[in-house]
Amino acid sequence: MKLIVGLGNPGAKYARNRHNIGFMAVERMAEDHDFGPWKSKHQGSVSEGRFGSTRAVLLRPETFMNRSGDSVAAAMRFHKLEPEDVIVLHDELDLAPGKVKAKMGGGHAGHNGLRSVHSHLGPEYGRVRLGIGHPGHKDRVAGYVLSDFAKVEADWLEDVLRGISDGAPHLADGDMAKFMNAVALRTAPARPSTGIKGAARPSPAPVDAPTQKTKSVAPPEERSALQKLMERFK
Repeated sequence: MKLIVGLGNPGAKYARNRHNIGFMAVERMAEDHDFGPWKSKHQGSVSEGRFGSTRAVLLRPETFMNRSGDSVAAAMRFHKLEPEDVIVLHDELDLAPGKVKAKMGGGHAGHNGLRSVHSHLGPEYGRVRLGIGHPGHKDRVAGYVLSDFAKVEADWLEDVLRGISDGAPHLADGDMAKFMNAVALRTAPARPSTGIKGAARPSPAPVDAPTQKTKSVAPPEERSALQKLMERFK
């Protein structure tokens, strides 16, 4: 069994914030894979179901970001899970928008939600980092992550969410490589073939050679010497 956690802040005012991309990801998983309805449990909302033979619980902590670990720890204790059974999806400033990386273990890099999860679980849990880009200066970070995604970001955001949902069964199985391949098929699809390799270029249409102009040649003189002499005295 896996506990898959999406980080975010509860409430409609935060629903489309960049900080809530973790919520968006687990919500898409639940919708696409016919998980059960969301229910209030473990200081959050949970939706239960299966990815193939693997049972999974999707969790949205509703403690606000900096207390996310309270909800995650409560769910983990209830289901008698270990930290390695937990996977957390969260926004990542240090990745370009639309980039996704997955790994087991590691630091929290100053992310308030991860810092809280660390305080309860330690570092040995899985995480999926969802790139949202950086505003350029640390003083702008708070306003940036708590603002909604712009309309121009809709396409890459949709590709990321679809890719994560496609790869969710592999994520639940612990196969990070196959999960990342599924994401890549949505976010960086292969280019279509350009045709038969090495096909010859069409030959240029033949050009007619220019026709040479020839000077007309007068027929040889057939007059006699006497006739020529007579013509001179006419």
